Amino acid sequence: MRFKYDKAKSERLKKDPRRKIGFEEVKEIWTHYHYVDCRSDDPEQFRAIGWVKSKLYTVIYEVREDKDVEYYHLVTLWKSTKQEEKLYEQNS
Repeated sequence: MRFKYDKAKSERLKKDPRRKIGFEEVKEIWTHYHYVDCRSDDPEQFRAIGWVKSKLYTVIYEVREDKDVEYYHLVTLWKSTKQEEKLYEQNS
């Protein structure tokens, strides 16, 4: 599984006291069970909810292609809301 993201944005997210992690760390979500749903249709974006460093996080991503190979383009992330925590629990 390949990931791409804006490195400068990732650094800004790490410095944000509400987030405290960047895209590099949030890739951990895909190493174990995570909940995924479609966030929007235009552009098609997905929401993944899963554990990172013992906290539940939400990441928005798009599935893109380059040279016929798919990758995940990470758009943004945040600490999961109470509603997202409930959604994760109901689907795990």
